[in-house]
Amino acid sequence: MRKRRSPGVSPLVATAIVASGVGLVVVASRAGASGPPAAVICPGQPASARATVDGQSLSTAQVANARLIYDTAASLRLPQRAAVIGIATAMQESRLRNVPYGTRDSLGLFQQRPSRGWGTPGQVMTPSYAATVFYGRLVRVSGWQSLPLTVAAQDVQRSAYPDAYARWEPLATGIASAFGDCE
Repeated sequence: MRKRRSPGVSPLVATAIVASGVGLVVVASRAGASGPPAAVICPGQPASARATVDGQSLSTAQVANARLIYDTAASLRLPQRAAVIGIATAMQESRLRNVPYGTRDSLGLFQQRPSRGWGTPGQVMTPSYAATVFYGRLVRVSGWQSLPLTVAAQDVQRSAYPDAYARWEPLATGIASAFGDCE
């Protein structure tokens, strides 16, 4: 019997794994390559410790942080593009880790700086707060929905390396698509 692919994951060929009840996709190969049919496992399914998405190995904590970023965008009724920008930004800034250090006074998933008005150290170290204020600034960027990811992220973050966000767009797109399939 032939299995069908999940439409939201195409063109990726994927196998599925779940970390701590958080949905994710493990990408086996690009479209056109042989491999198992794509599948997405969503919250409530059995857990596993690690995953690989678009060739990038992610820990349970990283997947949970990506899910939180995705869910925050959804709760704010933002389109999936916002989640892609948020996940790619956090991947570049902290590799999706809520780190208590960074350049100067940068902290957390998005490496937000309390001295630059992002909030208190405790606030920017709270992932839900960090994602919410990231999106609050993103939506104030004129035309953010149609800007290249690097431009939109840079307009929010003011990074010393604005083009670095582009590296994570395929990964963020795959993650957001997988989470979108859970709904």
